[in-house]
Amino acid sequence: MLKCRYFLVFGFLAYGAAGAEEAKPPLYQQVLDGLRDKPFVLPAMPYDVHPVHTVYNPEAIIPPQCYTRTEQKHNPCYACHQETIPGRENAMNDGIQQRAYLFSEVGVTNHWQNLFEDRSARVAAISDAAILAWVAQDNYSELAPRLKGVKFQGWIPDLQNLQQGRAAFDEHGFAKDGSHWVAFNYKPLPSTFWPTNGSTDDVMIRLAEPFRTDAKGQYSADIYKANLAIVEAKIKNLDAISTLPIDENAVGIDLDGDGKLGAIDHITVLDHYVGAAQKEFIDTFMYPKDTEFLHTVRYLAVDDGGGIMPSTRMKEVRYMRKWQVYSKTMYRRYYEEESFEKDAGALPRYTDLGQHGLDNGTGWSVQGFIEDKNGRLRASTFEENMFCMGCHASIGSTIDQTFGFPRKVDGAKGWGYINLKGMVDAPNYGELKGEILTYLERVGGGDEFRNNGEMLQRWFKADGAVDHEKVKQAKDVYTLVTPSKERALLLDKAYKSIVEDQDFIFGRDATVTPVRNVYDKIDPKTAPTLPDDKTYRWDIRLKW
Repeated sequence: MLKCRYFLVFGFLAYGAAGAEEAKPPLYQQVLDGLRDKPFVLPAMPYDVHPVHTVYNPEAIIPPQCYTRTEQKHNPCYACHQETIPGRENAMNDGIQQRAYLFSEVGVTNHWQNLFEDRSARVAAISDAAILAWVAQDNYSELAPRLKGVKFQGWIPDLQNLQQGRAAFDEHGFAKDGSHWVAFNYKPLPSTFWPTNGSTDDVMIRLAEPFRTDAKGQYSADIYKANLAIVEAKIKNLDAISTLPIDENAVGIDLDGDGKLGAIDHITVLDHYVGAAQKEFIDTFMYPKDTEFLHTVRYLAVDDGGGIMPSTRMKEVRYMRKWQVYSKTMYRRYYEEESFEKDAGALPRYTDLGQHGLDNGTGWSVQGFIEDKNGRLRASTFEENMFCMGCHASIGSTIDQTFGFPRKVDGAKGWGYINLKGMVDAPNYGELKGEILTYLERVGGGDEFRNNGEMLQRWFKADGAVDHEKVKQAKDVYTLVTPSKERALLLDKAYKSIVEDQDFIFGRDATVTPVRNVYDKIDPKTAPTLPDDKTYRWDIRLKW
């Protein structure tokens, strides 16, 4: 839907002269060889070849978890694939994916071959001291200067000291460097983003300049806080929301509806934004134009007390920007057309924006950076960015293609750097039990593959049933989904071996031994599928 723009990628590789007769490896292998041999900040690409032709897996949007053996009773699919909820812009309506493996002829083959690799020997060769030193290194600070040095045209990381995590923000989540990025506390989506399954992460939001300024273009913290609260209320479809302290006199609007201007801590007037953005388009379940998200994926670091925390080193830096806002009618039409194309056997395709990443088709650009073989962050390749489309373009449970912000702790209490300690296992809308307890029941394990032995040992009985009382007695979300120090270091070592190989196109899950309960190839006609009583309606939002 966005206009198509193409950029050639710096650092070309030429394999022989034009017309040379010698056999060349497949284009994807040429890209992989370039990543291994020439670790540039901008990936080396085969000369004069459009990136779409370098893809190894044309169905890279199907994540590894979709190849799970459900055996007619284990359902990890519901957290992604959902029927359309009335009023949502997301009309993908893909709940049927819980009931059947509806893949293309390409998609029935599991291309994520790293799931079946045994890394035991490589993991054993890395000492605990070595991996602890590795995850403590800063690979973020140099990324922006390196990108500027090669005149990178996409978004360049502009939040200083982000490698420090919590220390880069004040108590309310506002970046100390004045960049206007704001961190928020949210509950990680089950279960890929649970720390026990390999990574820690954080997410920041930034609204466009009109949402931070008054009519004269002057920055106003009160206006920014008010608009952040209004955006949150609209994304969650709330009638009122608590907010960080705001002086209505600075905003010039009675936001709590009490008929006077003063200091407030909640907002009930939610039909428009404030400040210079007062006339901007507003609707439920949709972000305003030029909203940005910054997401870092990190290793599992260990503090002095043996606790697990986000590492200084980053596995990935991910960035999204909403370049264009469309009406819900247009979104519905987009999903309808996409469904027609899929039924016709068309493979997924996304507009390549070159150094700006990919256009996901619904107004967002998605761009990423990932570690090179030496651990320095580099721009992601076309296929590595395409992998992100599996979550930010192709599932029905998201709200305006996002996960973290709809799961933010509601209102004022949720502004600040992510902190799972003290966080309750809140249920989802429409559910009575805690989300984590519900997930463990429906999946039969602590991850989609039911491969996490530590979670099985901690929260399940010998007969495979969930230990309800033990889960309910857990202190907080941190206790429920954070691994032991021993497991954390194993996962860090496993992922480091993938970094050394640079074969993210074969999978980036931090596994040590081959994963059980996953298909290498699916026969949709014979693979056991879930009956209706094992499928669920589910809302990504949480009742805090």
